[in-house]
Amino acid sequence: MNRTVFLPMLTLAAMLLLLHPFSTGLSAQMATFPPRPTHQRSLDNIGLANSHKQQWEIGMTIKSPGVLTGVVGTVTLPLDWPEQKVTIIKQEVPAGIKVQPRIIGSDVKQMLITIARVNPTQELRISFTVEVERWSITTPQRTHELKIPAVVAPELRKYMGISPSIETTNPLIVKASTGIGTTAENDWQHVEMIYDWVRKNIRYEFDKELQGALTALRSGKGDCEELTSLFIAICRNQGIPARSVWIPGHCYPEFYLVDRAGNGYWFPAQVAGTRSFGSMPERRPVLQKGDNFRIPGNPRPQRYVAETFKATRYSQPPTVQFFRRQVTAPTVKSDDPFAPVLK
Repeated sequence: MNRTVFLPMLTLAAMLLLLHPFSTGLSAQMATFPPRPTHQRSLDNIGLANSHKQQWEIGMTIKSPGVLTGVVGTVTLPLDWPEQKVTIIKQEVPAGIKVQPRIIGSDVKQMLITIARVNPTQELRISFTVEVERWSITTPQRTHELKIPAVVAPELRKYMGISPSIETTNPLIVKASTGIGTTAENDWQHVEMIYDWVRKNIRYEFDKELQGALTALRSGKGDCEELTSLFIAICRNQGIPARSVWIPGHCYPEFYLVDRAGNGYWFPAQVAGTRSFGSMPERRPVLQKGDNFRIPGNPRPQRYVAETFKATRYSQPPTVQFFRRQVTAPTVKSDDPFAPVLK
């Protein structure tokens, strides 16, 4: 997939400097991350295999022909998940620049970068190099024991409602969701029937613009984002928590089931591409999980936490470039290794 949240060599015009306002009252110290919710921790029922390590460099550069003050930028870094471990092995932050990390919605690690002043002709580069150890996910052994949760825990409710381009409560999606899985012998098979229904009824077709779950249902076609969104919407209609997983150049959904003891687990499904239900052979790093984020300073819910830049004052527009590049040689070819598939 080639659609991106940002272009790796993006030049920001003056009007973009006014977007995404953030508070500039940031600490000079690196903040301690809050504890992750328990439903995000590694769980025994997740089968992992084929560990693979890779390094990625993520950051931004700023070139200013004139004076630039009150700069606030953000970049996102991958987080630990059951199938991946992330370690920051190097960071390049010039003197006088403040960096503060924060967790957005328990699913995204965002680095806030504040710069009091950029002098004329000055060039700044801020980067973080991370080592990602990623495992492929194998299908669990006792799938017949897994159940749709009878009660959705508060921390999972954000994976049950409407998200940008996931129109869960639209009457057409609600109608389409009715009846799928009623003949299943168990809840695992129930979710698999939703998976097979989406793959059967929505033809894969690349689109440069995000269409969303409803348009995919109406048109009968879509790509990885549309197929993922519709699968998630139908799952949520049937009481199954589900969410998007973003990797470089692609996305896929996860669904949530519990075992006999009430312990919950997230399971992946490759809706667009080679059939893979409950397992995931991917080696590309997980960038983010989720599809409905509330970002401080932005009242609109976000499908994906994108990189941002703002300057309070400037004499001439600067050139800002965000980058995400693999330092180690990629094992999987991708037309766009720098960003997820959002349009």
